[in-house]
Formats: sequence, C-alpha cells, structure tokens
Amino acid sequence: MVERLRDAIAQARASRESKPLSELRPRASERATMTLRPGVSGAAWQAFDPWAPSPRLMEAARIVTTEPRAEAAPFDLMRTKILQQMRANGWKRLAITSPSASCGKSTIALNLAFSLARQEELFSVLIEADLRRPSLARMLQLDSGAQVSEVLDGCADLREHACRYGSNLAIATNARAVENPSELIQSQTCAQVLDRIEALYQPDLMVFDTAPVLVSDDTLALAAHVDCVLIIAATEETTIKEIDICERELAERTNVMGVVVNKFHFSGPQYGYGYGAETGR
Repeated sequence: MVERLRDAIAQARASRESKPLSELRPRASERATMTLRPGVSGAAWQAFDPWAPSPRLMEAARIVTTEPRAEAAPFDLMRTKILQQMRANGWKRLAITSPSASCGKSTIALNLAFSLARQEELFSVLIEADLRRPSLARMLQLDSGAQVSEVLDGCADLREHACRYGSNLAIATNARAVENPSELIQSQTCAQVLDRIEALYQPDLMVFDTAPVLVSDDTLALAAHVDCVLIIAATEETTIKEIDICERELAERTNVMGVVVNKFHFSGPQYGYGYGAETGR
C-alpha cells in the first residue's frame, strides 16, 4: 500500500510540475531583511513559563522523541531532512497539514518539535494554527487557558500564551475554538505579529500545526505566511485524489516540501520500530 501510494504521488506530481518548487515562493531572506542572529535573546526565552511534562503524559500523547531511542528514529530522520531542505532554501516557517482530519498531523508536529528540541543549539516555536479544532493543549494536558489566537490578532504577547519546554522550544496553544479563523489568519495584523515573533525570539524554525486543507480555507490562508508545507496522509484512509487536490492547492501558494505517509506498520526488528512515517519527497 505504501509503495503504491508513493508511486501514485510521484506520478501525479511529475505530470504537473514544470519548475522547481524553490521558484514558487521567495526565500525567507527575500521576504524580509533581518540580521542573522549570533544567538537568541536569553531574556526573551526566559520570559516563557517553563513546562516539564511527565513521561506518562508524553506516552499517552504518543510523543516518542524526547529521548534518542529507537521509536524516535523515523521522526529524527524527518527532522534532519526538513532542516537540510529549509537551510538550503533559507526557509524558517513550516506548516504541517493534511487533506482531512485524523491523519495524525498534530502528533507528527509534536514529535517533530520535541525532536528539534533535542538539538540544543536550535530554537523552535510550535504554534497551534488549527483554530477551529485545536488539540495541542488537550494532548499535552495544558490547562493554562492559553489562547494563541489573541496573539495572532495583536491583543497579547506570545509569552502570555506559550510555555517553554527545556531552553529552546516554545509551544503556543489554543484552549478554545475560534470563530472565523480564516479572516484572522489572512489579516495584515497576523502577518505583522508573525514577523515580530520571528524578530524578537529569532527561532531557527517556526512550526505551525494547521487545519486540514479539504475542511476549510484556513491553511490556504496561512500559506501566505509560511515558506513551505508538509502534507500528512494516512495509510488506507487518505486517497490519492485527496492528496493530489491538497498538493495542487498548496503548491499554488507556497512550497510543498513533501508528503509523509502516516499510520502504517512495518517490521523492522533490526531497528525496533513499532510504527513510522515515510517522507514522500
């Protein structure tokens, strides 16, 4: 199934691509001039409330990347590929989405974020951008009432609605659903807020957990604010047609980094993998 899905994705992509993805959107350095940081502001990052989850909580949320173990290997490989491609193109903002619900995009976004956090020199910000059906606070059992939507509409500072894991990962969640999130995301205020976050905290990566593409126009709106997007598909659930529509829509607005096939089981006793994800590009 995975091989057929991967081959079909490649054939659909090859039939329509006429130029490199890097030509679709300008690099981050071309979008806005910004002095490269020699180091981030310790004071800015210390302003976030620290958060230290229990191992049991992380296990319940299917987060396996807090430690360098066998189960983390597929996500660590994904991390390395993403970092290499983003550095090569000068990209800093990555959206993670899916064609439909229940593909596991939020779980993958969290595992990627915690995998990034294990590289101490990297500073990352994970932002909940699925404002219709937010899930990160529930998955992480955060009861702070954080509402990152208030940050995006310019009413609050990020430090008031985000927590810090370790020294280098900020997680901004949304406790409640938001009405009309597409209008909020498309606003000039949202664009300015994201620029301010990038300037103040100087993260190496900003990762956005976004809404499914075929459910609303929220992710298409967010595409204007990010450098690239990663599509999560579920084995035996997501159809080739859904992936193709999703990729077509996003490719018109930003760079599609690839497709990750999720929710498949395979035997790999030499590595001890229990489940995994496969990058389609």
